[in-house]
Amino acid sequence: MNKPTYLARAVHFGVIAGAMVPVAGTAVAQEQLEDVERIQVTGSRIQRQDMETASPVTVIDSATIKAEGYTSVDQVLQSQPSMAGAAVGSTTNNGADGVAQVDLRGMGANRTLVLLNGRRMVNSGSGADSAVDLNTIPVAMIQRIEVLKDGASAVYGSDAIAGVVNIITKTDFEGFQLDINGDMTEEGDGENIEISALYGVSTDDANYTVGFSYTDRGEVMQADRDWVPAGASSFVPGGSLGGYVPTEDGWKERDFGYDYTDDSYLQTPSTKYSLFANTTQMLNDDLNFTADVLYTRRESKQQMAPQPADVMLDVCGEPGVDPSRCITLTDDMLAAGISADETGRINYRRRMVEAGPRIYEQETDTLRLSAGFSGYADINQGMDWDLSYTYGRNRADTWVHNSINAVKMEESIYANQDAWFSGNSEDIDPFINDISYLETNDGGNDQHILAGVISGDLFEVDAGMVSFALGAEYRYESGFYNPDPVIVAGEGTAAQQDPTDGDYNVFSIYQEVAVPFTDTLSAEFALRYDEYNTFGGATTWKVGLTWEPTDELMFRSVVATGFRAPNVTELYGGNTGSYDYLIDPWGNAQDAQILVNYTSDEDLQAEESDSFTFGLVYSPAFADGLSFTVDYWSFKIDNAIARMDVQAGLDACYGGDASACETFSITPDGNLENLTSPLTNVGYQDTSGIDFNAHYRFEAVGLEWLINNDLTYLLEFDQDGIDYTGTIGGMFGGYAEVKNNFTVTARHDDFALLYSARYIGSMDEINTGEKIDSITYHNLSGTYYINEMVSATLGVRNLTDEEPPMVPYGNDAGTVPEVYETIGRTYFGGVSIRF
Repeated sequence: MNKPTYLARAVHFGVIAGAMVPVAGTAVAQEQLEDVERIQVTGSRIQRQDMETASPVTVIDSATIKAEGYTSVDQVLQSQPSMAGAAVGSTTNNGADGVAQVDLRGMGANRTLVLLNGRRMVNSGSGADSAVDLNTIPVAMIQRIEVLKDGASAVYGSDAIAGVVNIITKTDFEGFQLDINGDMTEEGDGENIEISALYGVSTDDANYTVGFSYTDRGEVMQADRDWVPAGASSFVPGGSLGGYVPTEDGWKERDFGYDYTDDSYLQTPSTKYSLFANTTQMLNDDLNFTADVLYTRRESKQQMAPQPADVMLDVCGEPGVDPSRCITLTDDMLAAGISADETGRINYRRRMVEAGPRIYEQETDTLRLSAGFSGYADINQGMDWDLSYTYGRNRADTWVHNSINAVKMEESIYANQDAWFSGNSEDIDPFINDISYLETNDGGNDQHILAGVISGDLFEVDAGMVSFALGAEYRYESGFYNPDPVIVAGEGTAAQQDPTDGDYNVFSIYQEVAVPFTDTLSAEFALRYDEYNTFGGATTWKVGLTWEPTDELMFRSVVATGFRAPNVTELYGGNTGSYDYLIDPWGNAQDAQILVNYTSDEDLQAEESDSFTFGLVYSPAFADGLSFTVDYWSFKIDNAIARMDVQAGLDACYGGDASACETFSITPDGNLENLTSPLTNVGYQDTSGIDFNAHYRFEAVGLEWLINNDLTYLLEFDQDGIDYTGTIGGMFGGYAEVKNNFTVTARHDDFALLYSARYIGSMDEINTGEKIDSITYHNLSGTYYINEMVSATLGVRNLTDEEPPMVPYGNDAGTVPEVYETIGRTYFGGVSIRF
C-alpha cells in the first residue's frame, strides 16, 4: 500500500537542509528516498517515491532563511537570481499600501502563482487585489519554500504562467520552540524584531501544532541617508501661480527646490500578528484528516511629503468667467508676466505643508482555512484520494491622513485671495481644517475552493508502473474596493478612482500521466480544462521528458501551454488615476510625475502562453556531493492583458503618429489632461534565459562544507515592442542580464558559518541609456549551538555598506528600491530555544 506519509517529507527535508539547491540531480537524495513511501512534489499531483521530475525546482529551507537573517517571505524570494522586475516590498513607499509580492522572471506578480502546502492562497492587500500579499505568511511557520521555474497552468490552472512558489509549513512538530530575532541598521534605525513560538504534540494517531508570530519593523527616513539626493518638486510651500511664486520683491519664476525626502520613508514601518495551526489525524488505516488555519493582521504605514495640491482657477475679467467666483490678477502679477490661458484660467500649485505629511495607514486581516480528507482505496493497483475545501478571506481598512479637498480649496482661494497668494503659511492656517480631510477606504477579497483528486498506478510496463492523477476543482473569487467618496467624485487633489466590485467562478478538470518508457527514459503528460463564467473555456497541456543515459547525467525538458484569466480589478476596476514617472516630449508637463487615467475592461479575454525548458543535471561519480544543473528557459505570452506603454505613446504622438494620439487621448499639441492608459489584450511578452547551479557538499580540514552558486543569465525580455533586456527604470524595475548568488557554509559540531554574495549586473537606464554599474552585496553570519536546546545566530547583511546606484527617473529616493538594497549595513541576531 503506497500511502503518503510525513516521514517521507521529513527525509527529504533532511537531505536538503541548509542549502538552496535544485531538487533534481541530488544523487544522495535519490538513494535515501528509494525506500520511503510516496510524496507529492511541486509541479505534479502524482505521488511518487523520488523527487526527480522534468521540471526545475529550487528549494529554500528554513535553516538557510534563518542563517541569512530574513524575517519576511518577500526578502527570501526577491533575493533569488530568477526574480526580476520591481516586486513591491518593505522599501516601496509610494503606492504599495504595505503589500509585499514576488515577481518570478520579472513577468509580473500576477503571473506567479503562490501556494500554501500545495493549495492556493487568497489574493490579499487593500482590496480587489491581483496577487498574494506575502506578509500574510509568517517566516516562523515555514519548513521550506519550493520554487517551480516553468509554466504550470496544466497542473494548477490560471496565474502559473511564470512558475509557482509553494510554501510548505511545519507539520508533525513535537515540543516547544521559542525564537527571538532582530536586526538594526548601522545608523541605529530600521529596527526589526520577530518573536515566534511553536508548540506541537503527538498522539498515537494524530499531531497538533500551533504557533504564533509577532514582527515589528521600524521606519527609515530618506533624509537620514547621505546618498539620497535632495528632492526637487515644482509644488513648493507658499504656492505658485502660473509658474511664479510671491517674494518680498514681487512675483518671481518658481524654482524646483522643494526637498521632499525629509518627510518620506525609505523603509516603511509595519507590525504583523500571525496565528497558525495544523493537525493531521489518522481516523483509521485508510482514512486521514488534515487541516490548517492561518490568520494574519498587518498594521502598516507609509509617509510622503505633504499633499501637492493642483487646482485651476478662473481669472476675473476673462470671457465667460463668473465675476463672483474668480481671482483678480494684481499689477505685480501682471508685471511678472502672469496671465490666464486661452480658457480664461490659471494654474495654482501649492505644497500643503500646513496640513502635514501624507500618512498612508493600513489595517488588513487575512484568514485562510484549508481542510480535507485523504485515504487509500484498494482498487486496481491501489488508489490514493484527497478531497479538500479551502477558504480565504481578506479585509482591509486604509486611510490617508492630511488629504486635501480640491473643491473646498478652490472655494477658499476665491474667498481669501490675499491670504493664499501671500506666500506665508500662517495666513492660511485658519482654513486648513476646512479643506483637509481624512481619506477613508475599505476593500477585501474572498476565495472558496472545493477540490478532489485520485491518483495511483494504472498498470505495469517493462520499465515500471504507469502512474496517473485525475482531479476536479471548483473555485470562486471575489473582490471589492471602495475609495473615499471625495476621491470617487474627483474632488480630491489625489487622483480620481472608481470603486471596484466583482466576482468570477471557474470549474476545472485535469489529468496527469507518468510513463516510464525505458529504464532511462520517462515522460509526464498533463492536460487541464478550465471553464470560466467570465470569458469561457481554456485548455492547457504539458509534456515533460527525463532521460538518464548514465548514473551521472540526466537530461530534462518541459513543453507547456498556460493561461492567466483576467482578475477582478482588470475586469471591474473602472477608471483609476496614477501619477507615473514620464517624460513629456512637448515640455508642457512641469513634473516627472504625470497623471495617467487607467481603465479596465469587462470584455477582457485570458492571456495565453507557451513555455519551454531544456536542461541537464550532472552529478560526477569522481566527486561525491558535487552536482551541476543548466537549464534553458523560454516563455512567450500572447493576447497579454497589459497597459500599453504610455511613454512610447507619448513619443509616437509627438512624432506625428495620429493613432497613438487617439489611443492615449493626447491632443497633437501635447495636451495631457486626458492622458489614458487602456487595459487591453493586445500585449505580448517574450523572455528567455539560462539558469546555472553548482552545488558541492564535502568535508575538508575538519569541517563540513557546502558551496552553492545560482546564476541567471537573461537572454531576452521583450514586451510590446520594447526590449527591456539589461535595462532598469522607475516604472518597471530591473532586468539585469546577469544575477548571481554565491554561498559558502562551513559546519563543525556546534557552530556553522555562512558567507554569501549577491551580484546584480550592470544595466542601462531605459529612457536615457545611462549605464548603471553592477553591485555586489556581501553577507556574513554564524550560528552556535550552545546545547541541544539553545542556538544563537549573529550576522551582518550588506557587509561593505554598498549604496544603491543612482537611477535617472528612478521611482523613489533617486534609485529603484525594489531592485537595490537601500538601508545600508544591517546587523542581525537571534536566539532559538527548543524543548
